Amino acid sequence: MDNQGGQADSELNSDWSELTHECLTNVLSRLTLHDRWTGPMLVCKSWLHACKDPSLFSTLDLEVHFDSPTESARWWTPEFERKIDAMLRSIAEWSGGSITEIRVRHCSDRSLSFAADRCSNLEVLSIKSCPNVTDASMARVAFRCLKLREVDISYCYEISHESLILLGRNCPNLKILKRNLMNWLDPSQHIGIVPNEYLNACPQDGDSEAAAIGKTMPHLEHLELRFSKISAKGLALICDGCLNLEYLDLSGCANLTSRDIANATSNLKNLKKIEKPNFYIPRSVFHAERYGHWRLYDDRFQTDTFRI
Repeated sequence: MDNQGGQADSELNSDWSELTHECLTNVLSRLTLHDRWTGPMLVCKSWLHACKDPSLFSTLDLEVHFDSPTESARWWTPEFERKIDAMLRSIAEWSGGSITEIRVRHCSDRSLSFAADRCSNLEVLSIKSCPNVTDASMARVAFRCLKLREVDISYCYEISHESLILLGRNCPNLKILKRNLMNWLDPSQHIGIVPNEYLNACPQDGDSEAAAIGKTMPHLEHLELRFSKISAKGLALICDGCLNLEYLDLSGCANLTSRDIANATSNLKNLKKIEKPNFYIPRSVFHAERYGHWRLYDDRFQTDTFRI
């Protein structure tokens, strides 16, 4: 019995080891990136080779790993950035230029420039919360990834309006732009997690960015500018230049009034939804017992527009 069992185990192991490359990649395609990265890659050389097959890397989506109610201070460390950089560089190389979607956080100029040079078919780029991504790597993206239709550079404070100009001029298919900032009205949720010097570096040039968007991105349909320092003048520039807008998020834009928004958006015939700068109540108010009556307004004010 023991011999028969051992022979059966041997045959099973042999079957797996002798799978053709095509069969093995088919099996691996059913696993998540995390599962492939932590399991099959470590089995043997043939499995490692299969895990690097370009067909497995049409997308890189790490957002699910950042989808947490609270941020981790570890994400903002150099060590974590190096790990993300290593993963992005590896997958950009293994994809063989076939990757069309990248969604990561906390990468740097080094890995983003590397990816831009090798991912000319890229259509979606989301790099939220990247303190070391600058105009330098975004210029490479703009000149090499001409098929971009969606870009998310939220909470990337070293990216300026210059990058927006290059993206607008070189990426004619751009339909979705997300340029949200952290909640500077009530930064308490970030204190102790995000480095203070980074919190204090919140971009002040809202109107410069608005001018870049309005002048170079006429085909935009979806625009997010949460907690931007944009003024009525900047909003008017956007609405005059982006007549195809269907969705506009201005949550937390404290420099705008209802009248400013109404005047600027009056010519947007396709506009279906607009998120306005809700009346702001600091979180501390909700936790103060003497202001217990404010709890009645939880559903109205404690919405996702105030969660970064």
